Amino acid sequence: MTPLHTHIRRLSAVIAAACGIISALSAQEGGSTAYNFLNVTSSSKVYGLGGVNISLVDDDINIIDQNPALLGSEMSNQIALNYMHYMGGSNFAGIRYGHSAGEHGAWAASIQYFGYGSMKETGPDGSILGSFSPKDVAFGASYSHDITDRLRGGGTLKMLYSGYAEYSAFALATDLGINYYDPDHDLSLSVVVANLGGQVKRFTETYDRLPVDLRLGWSQSFGSFPVRFSVTAWNLTKWRSPYMDTGDGSDSAEPVMKDSFMSNLFRHLVFGIDLISSQNFYIALGYNYKARTDMSTYSRSFISGFSIGGGLKVKNFGVNLALSQPHSGALSLMFNLSCNLDNLIK
Repeated sequence: MTPLHTHIRRLSAVIAAACGIISALSAQEGGSTAYNFLNVTSSSKVYGLGGVNISLVDDDINIIDQNPALLGSEMSNQIALNYMHYMGGSNFAGIRYGHSAGEHGAWAASIQYFGYGSMKETGPDGSILGSFSPKDVAFGASYSHDITDRLRGGGTLKMLYSGYAEYSAFALATDLGINYYDPDHDLSLSVVVANLGGQVKRFTETYDRLPVDLRLGWSQSFGSFPVRFSVTAWNLTKWRSPYMDTGDGSDSAEPVMKDSFMSNLFRHLVFGIDLISSQNFYIALGYNYKARTDMSTYSRSFISGFSIGGGLKVKNFGVNLALSQPHSGALSLMFNLSCNLDNLIK
């Protein structure tokens, strides 16, 4: 048996064990799924490709929040800033730095801040007590290692702090990922188990579960055609996921569960294409059917579910932008600025 076959067998065992853990966690009754800010990417390129992409092989260090196995020594001494104006008064920002660890390894550290604007604080009787600014903060530490010349594995440990008025909570989460990349055919395949972990300190006596997920990804270009295609399957821990729909256009909404196989299938898939004709410029387009159906009650527009992004590299700096319009009254904008400090010093 070749070493590669041995690695694949070990990987299959790890994935099978992870699936068992995820199934057990998903079957737990009681508690609610919280910490959904973990599903918001810090990469403008990923956001332009639909918001979820675990197989994109690129030199942008922000993509590793999707899959720690995408981190590599080629990102050594790279620093990146990200900012996102989300719906309402929400603003997200963060910074990430990476460095090589020997010839076949790399590490990265990050901090992400999620602010949701100012909200009114009310008492049990509805009286207004004042205002507060809820926030979430995620500290991340990642490590990756080359298993073979085409196979790389990685992990990210995330420490999560949440503060909502006088309530606070602390949780730990882990992402585990693996990526196979064939440079001869520009083929990338990935598997990620995201957000394994739990709360260390609760808001109240109620236990809030993390959004544990299993994700599969494929990215590939074909020959000299300068376009790369990506398909990412996510939310695989639950086949049918409800969304709110009024049905008759009234203000009252009820959760809807689609019975159609194709509708449920497409709510698990994110599609992306990016133009890769130049190393210094790209254009990305994505479609997220789940994002579109989730907005069915909230005045979605024709372009709800679609996203677009672009990037430009000038000397030592990279600038990326991405836009989406979840519904007609909201426009989300994401901005990234990256720099390779090695090139800057030279």
